[in-house]
Amino acid sequence: MNGRTLLDRYEASLRGLARKNRLRSLTARSGLDFASNDYLGLARSKRIARALTEALAAGTPVGATGSRLLRGNTPEHEALEAKAADFFGAERALFFGSGYVTNFAVLTTLPQKGDLVVLDELVHVSAHEGAQAGRAEVKIAAHNDPNAVKDAIQSWRAAGGAGRAWIVVESLYSMDGDRAPLRQLIEIADRHDAFLYIDEAHATGVYGPGGRGLAQDLEGRDNVLVLHTCGKALGASGALVTAPAVLCDYLINRCRPFIYATASSPLMAVAAATALDILADEPERRERLAKLVALAGQKIQMLGLPASGSPILPVIIGDNARAMALAEALQMRGFDVRGIRPPTVPEGTARLRISMTLNVNECDVAALFNALAEEREHISI
Repeated sequence: MNGRTLLDRYEASLRGLARKNRLRSLTARSGLDFASNDYLGLARSKRIARALTEALAAGTPVGATGSRLLRGNTPEHEALEAKAADFFGAERALFFGSGYVTNFAVLTTLPQKGDLVVLDELVHVSAHEGAQAGRAEVKIAAHNDPNAVKDAIQSWRAAGGAGRAWIVVESLYSMDGDRAPLRQLIEIADRHDAFLYIDEAHATGVYGPGGRGLAQDLEGRDNVLVLHTCGKALGASGALVTAPAVLCDYLINRCRPFIYATASSPLMAVAAATALDILADEPERRERLAKLVALAGQKIQMLGLPASGSPILPVIIGDNARAMALAEALQMRGFDVRGIRPPTVPEGTARLRISMTLNVNECDVAALFNALAEEREHISI
């Protein structure tokens, strides 16, 4: 077998993706930002840039150079975790390298053999993969259906399940922009001695008092864990888990993705900590974003499409090829809008995912929806 033959199956797989209009490629960012998760425009914040410059001048290293349990634990990491715990109202916080790693790490470590993990069907793939790789039994619940969650736990108990149940949801869903019924879910968790794990990736910084998220009034409870990503509205990278101290200590001692990974850059800890200060000091950012979301909602409804009421506005197309053609047409007109296809979203729901950020203004939003209306005439939805 020669070297080229070894690659045949990979080439065949890529050709199959192309036939289904699912082949992905990397493209440089260009045009007005209607695609990123930089909701508050902090990725280019001058205040964060100054904080990083000052940290470098003071001797903060660029790289951690080791695991947190070796020499990779820095004052910057610890300062961020202390600030985050106080900011979000939790007993403790732990900093990870990314949101994906965090979900995978938590769900392969904390749920034990004999436990049950109930996943909302549309929760981030990192949660699905973490749960499947873990030791607990896994059940999938219909999206945003508290009764489905309750039924999954009750049927598991009736079949002899004796461990703890874990309910795993996003507070604001990344592809539909809709909210989880957190109040009903915490009532189910309390009634069934279950944990509620809430991924606030797309709500942190945007919602709640001071940008503390949609789960803010649940933080600090013994049966609640929350993920706050630092790479979306906070404009940095990495992610924080806020939880009871005993669970954070357990992760430090038992979580392989934490124990064996080189720690995140101390500079990212500085950036995230500064972003938390900005949330407290500059509420006008959230106010400006809310106005853009309201305007976008009006514009999209004028096209006969539903508004999500959040910075994430899905425009469901259905057909993969048409979704990508419409995205490309908008990109050619200077609007960075991306098409999203299965398996990221359910089969038959290929879409444009339009996001509102402070990297655009009201005139830009109006221009985008005018362009969308015109392109719909040429590319049938």
